[in-house]
Amino acid sequence: MTTQGAFSRLCDQLASGAISRRVFLERAASLGVASAVALFSANAIAARASGAPARNGFAFYQGQDGTPAASPVPGATGRPSAGTEGQTRGAGGQLKLLQWQAVTHLMAHRSTGTKDFMAADLVNEPLIRYLPDGSLTPNLITEVPSVENGLLAEDLTKATFKLLPGIVWSDGEPFTANDIRFTWQFTTNPAQSTITAKVWSVISDIAVQDDLTAVVTYGSPSIAWHDPFTGGNNGHIYASHVWKDDPKDTATTDKVMLAPVGTGPYKLENITPNDQVTFVINDTYREPNKPFFDHVEIKGGGDPAAAARAVLQTGEYDYAWNLQVEPDVLAGMISPDGPGQLIVEQGAQEERININFSDPNTEVDGQRSEMNTPHPFFTDKAVRDAINVAIPRDVISTNFYGEGEPPTSNVLVGLKEFTSPNTSWEFDLAKANKLLDDAGWALDGDVRKKDGVELRATYATTVSSVRQKTQAVVKEQLAQIGVQVQLQQVDAGIFFDSAAGNDQNISHMYVDMNMYTNNATSSVPISYMQDWYAGPDNANVSQKSNNWSGTNRQRWINADYDATFEKLLKATTLEEAFGLLIQLNDILIDDRAVVPLVQRASDKYGISKTLRQENVAKGVGFEYNYWNIANWNRTS
Repeated sequence: MTTQGAFSRLCDQLASGAISRRVFLERAASLGVASAVALFSANAIAARASGAPARNGFAFYQGQDGTPAASPVPGATGRPSAGTEGQTRGAGGQLKLLQWQAVTHLMAHRSTGTKDFMAADLVNEPLIRYLPDGSLTPNLITEVPSVENGLLAEDLTKATFKLLPGIVWSDGEPFTANDIRFTWQFTTNPAQSTITAKVWSVISDIAVQDDLTAVVTYGSPSIAWHDPFTGGNNGHIYASHVWKDDPKDTATTDKVMLAPVGTGPYKLENITPNDQVTFVINDTYREPNKPFFDHVEIKGGGDPAAAARAVLQTGEYDYAWNLQVEPDVLAGMISPDGPGQLIVEQGAQEERININFSDPNTEVDGQRSEMNTPHPFFTDKAVRDAINVAIPRDVISTNFYGEGEPPTSNVLVGLKEFTSPNTSWEFDLAKANKLLDDAGWALDGDVRKKDGVELRATYATTVSSVRQKTQAVVKEQLAQIGVQVQLQQVDAGIFFDSAAGNDQNISHMYVDMNMYTNNATSSVPISYMQDWYAGPDNANVSQKSNNWSGTNRQRWINADYDATFEKLLKATTLEEAFGLLIQLNDILIDDRAVVPLVQRASDKYGISKTLRQENVAKGVGFEYNYWNIANWNRTS
């Protein structure tokens, strides 16, 4: 019996109602079918059964009149590429993009902000991409490994990657299997301080069988075997020859952050960090009629409202990312005769408040927020519980975000399979005050105090009208329970910069609370949930000793969470993985390590009406905004 026949029969059983969706996903995993492919198939079957267009279960596309429209890529089987046939490379002239959070550098494996991941995606690429529905598609390889095609071991311990022939780096050197091996050695080398080390460390060996074949062996079976090689978050492959095959060479790494060599459609022309980046066509790109635009400019700075106006009203720019602008303000910019349209895509992002479990005001060995120096009052769960119920999430959602961006009590959102049904949120100031009263935090004037410690907190986020208004709401409500808050705003280019010497970034977290958005980047989001994993000897906690490269930036150390996360690394079925993901979410929420606020859109962007919006194809949000920029073009 072939795997193909077995999976086909499994699909028929789900379509007929003979088995449940959960059983379908579990059995698909046992056949070695990639988790995202199984999810896509289940969604497509459900859509056919209902007679509806095959939508992905997450995304809707909002037209200029504000009403949802059908997905432009129902049942997609490849990267959207409308209108690319017969086009001429470079015929489109300049493409102008606005990122109000400016680009700092171009190395994804060292990035801490979406703004840098996005820009890096123009140059460097992964072996596999996520399609808008979350399914997998080959990128630098001939096909995605599976048990069916013989490239994935039945026990999920080995995968073989067959590279596309003829691919060369932007400097003309050939792209080979050795580059894959080097990237694994690079990401897992402690000297490189990468944020993706844990994701790639599940690999025990990569054997270069020949120039076009890499055989990957995993330390243990995992349903997320594809994670290191997929998407713009984890999967960028680097050119071994640039480092002269030395994964410990940090001097070259520092140079490549501002001068990357890649296989993508563009190469860097010039970068002014925290201001502007320009790209020109990579003449060695493998598709001869792509990209359509000969020059790409990413301009940073300003604010979301100004970015929205530049696309929706003046048409000065073609695309503006992350329009975190109040709904009524955006509505006033939209006109049937205007040059741009607003697109909202639901996804897996959530705006949240993060709690610092270390003391940001006490210096130890040249650093603050040292992991062994407890926070003076956030280590008291009663304080965290009180803050959790003192924030009106519905007010924030309705007034500052709008339709399609509801309040949430979870850090994992967007896929119903891993969204916990066990949590809820409430707004109750009386309950918050009682929690603090019962815990011995007595009011002294307008602030509560216990054992000489006052409830005074610094609360930081980026410069944004929506975020400043959210801060104001939170500050006002916390004052009602005797918690006095000092607000701090930091330019996004600094806030999300990963430099070890920048003490205002999220990696240092030299404040009591901060707020930003993050999201799952795969159907089994190991790298996302790693943000709260301490690891052996707390090695993943962001500290001076690891150049603040640890992704646990809150210094929250929880043995139950760590043990559950390590089980996730070894999960071999989707049912097991989803169950563990829900457990991880619930441990976080039950301990009030974070305060989720709003399930944000995968993106809310402005786009010129002359661009083919269907080729932007953001979808569920497992990829970054420019992942498909090789196929961007114009309708006129």
